[in-house]
Amino acid sequence: MNIHGKTIEIFKAENTVAPLVILNNYMKSNGDIYKKCREIDCPDFTLVEISGLNWDDDMSPWAIPPISENDTPCGGKADKYLDLLLDEIIPAVKEELNAEPHAVMLAGYSLAGLFALYAVTKCDLFTAVASCSGSMWFPDFKEYIMRYDAAKLPKTIYFSLGDREANVKNKILQTVEDNTREIEKHFAEHGINTVFELNRGNHFQQGALRTAKGIKWMLEETK
Repeated sequence: MNIHGKTIEIFKAENTVAPLVILNNYMKSNGDIYKKCREIDCPDFTLVEISGLNWDDDMSPWAIPPISENDTPCGGKADKYLDLLLDEIIPAVKEELNAEPHAVMLAGYSLAGLFALYAVTKCDLFTAVASCSGSMWFPDFKEYIMRYDAAKLPKTIYFSLGDREANVKNKILQTVEDNTREIEKHFAEHGINTVFELNRGNHFQQGALRTAKGIKWMLEETK
């Protein structure tokens, strides 16, 4: 289906009330992520993959200027997109399924991993989060998320990165691993079930597999 220019693909579970995983994606994966989830034996779930996003705007919590000479600014329209997700996209998905899943979870890669963590500070719908190679370098985000009342967050949160993601010249991007580790440790100390998984490679390697691994962990930890 298409809602306000966003493309929504639904990969249905065998059980209509199985967990519903919302995945914001940079572009359509043509089912590759769902296939990868099946390959690594994920528990039964329905995947809703959303693409056609205005990536730098929809996934960013607040506006920032370009972080490098050839980069584009982020428009900080995550709140507006989250309203669309909650008010129109997810209800339309449930209507299509003709079912009420017993849990709704949120996953994302890169900026969508950042958005996933930001979204749960703005609503209480999502019972678990998978932030896969999340953009925790985003200016002031670590401070924002660590000030938030951890008791209000989901009790299951997954983090991952590639082991070379911080090995870049850009000083802002260099903070990604330290920030991710600090956030994960902070949440764990506040009673949240977390894990930080370090994969081989840089930010652009094995995105589908890394996303699938995050989804699998999230599903298994919330059975």
